[in-house]
Amino acid sequence: MSETTKTLVQCDFDGTVTNEDVSFFLLDTFANGNWRERLKEYQAGRISVGRFNTEAFAMVKANRANLAKIVRSQTKVRAGFSEFLAYCRRKNFRFVIVSNGLDFYIEEVLRDIGVEDIEVSAARTIFHSGGIEVRYIGPDGSCLEDDFKGAYVDSFLRAGYRILYLGNGTSDLPPARRCHHIFATGNLLAHCQRLNLDYTPFTDFREVIRAIEALP
Repeated sequence: MSETTKTLVQCDFDGTVTNEDVSFFLLDTFANGNWRERLKEYQAGRISVGRFNTEAFAMVKANRANLAKIVRSQTKVRAGFSEFLAYCRRKNFRFVIVSNGLDFYIEEVLRDIGVEDIEVSAARTIFHSGGIEVRYIGPDGSCLEDDFKGAYVDSFLRAGYRILYLGNGTSDLPPARRCHHIFATGNLLAHCQRLNLDYTPFTDFREVIRAIEALP
């Protein structure tokens, strides 16, 4: 890849930066209600991601300190992540996490591994006695119910970036298909294989480094 290319890496968080989905772990541990019924509705396309997270996390009554403590103790980051961030800095790539997950636990995980200087766009969380309030704010400042990741892809494309997309989930497929190259794991990998898309599989961020070096 040319050193003069204006390149941006848009990276998912849950199941991509981390080995497991942090939001599902928190809901399984703390939700006072059947949040997986809401998940089935979202997966079936009957409700938006915004509505799913709003309704599911309203079932969580634990305070931020308790949630943050268990996030730090239980979350594992995928191998090679720190090396990949260093690589992006050396190559002058803009690295951005865009996630349907919640900003507070993303910040906790990154802080715990000593990373506090990267861009993160995720669901904004407000803690109160009635549960956790979740809001998705797009790149133009508007509230979104769906296609949060896609809204950021579109804004970066309009800004003239060549986008390398890293993701693992079904929600990553629509935005990833609008990017210049896809790095896929998990369910996103299965979708790419089924649709015969141009993609690179990965299980370790160091594999992504090697693959980027080989891109034209």
